[in-house]
Amino acid sequence: MSDSLNITLVQTDIIWMNNLENLANLDKQLNDIKTDLIVLPEMFSTGFCLEPSKVAETMDGLSVLWMLKTAKKLNCAICGSLSIQEKNKYYNRFFFVTPSGIEATYDKKHLFSYGNENEAYTPGKKTTTINYKGWKIKPFVCYDLRFPVWSRNTNNYDLALYVANWPAKRSFPWNQLLTARAIENMSYVVAVNRIGIDGNDLKYQGDSKVIDPLGETLIDLKDSKTIKQINIKINHLDKVREKFGFLRDRDEFKLKD
Repeated sequence: MSDSLNITLVQTDIIWMNNLENLANLDKQLNDIKTDLIVLPEMFSTGFCLEPSKVAETMDGLSVLWMLKTAKKLNCAICGSLSIQEKNKYYNRFFFVTPSGIEATYDKKHLFSYGNENEAYTPGKKTTTINYKGWKIKPFVCYDLRFPVWSRNTNNYDLALYVANWPAKRSFPWNQLLTARAIENMSYVVAVNRIGIDGNDLKYQGDSKVIDPLGETLIDLKDSKTIKQINIKINHLDKVREKFGFLRDRDEFKLKD
């Protein structure tokens, strides 16, 4: 197991429904990056679009191929979500890609019904845990953050990963809930949100961040267009869990479909 994990947070604007230009911009931003893991926002190549028939790609589409190419080129893992069409359905699908290929996918479970995402996309049914360099990583997408049971640490994951297009007008719950998820699950939290204004005139202010298992914010990108790297340490996580042991007292449960 790697004692530390170097993570690169990419907080960027997203050009509305323009995968070619967004991927070209990311190529420029990520040129010669040296890291273990690159984290991109939700729907990083199109923006949060509720017209998937206009933007959705297949599993061998341009954005997926770009992730595969970039992971090989930079010799690291890269993750984020895309609008995907599969078997006549649309999914807000998280991808975790390594130089060896697609390591894992996760379909967003909690679709944002307040904004009618549930009318455009099909919800996922299963969580997934990714083992990368010995770290157990649990991915979530945006609105999943509001549901603590879905994020509950039942298998001792080390890192909860949230990718989002979370509007600025709801930034208070974003910041509070991320801290809560780190504390209650005694895990690192890495969260990447976009900035800018989308095609529906929604403003995004970023607030991408890294939080340790005690709830301390290690990085907060505020509202800047930026790329930031951090090394998180497994020994810090182990010491916190050994000292406090709160996870041993957690309730056991099973989720139903």
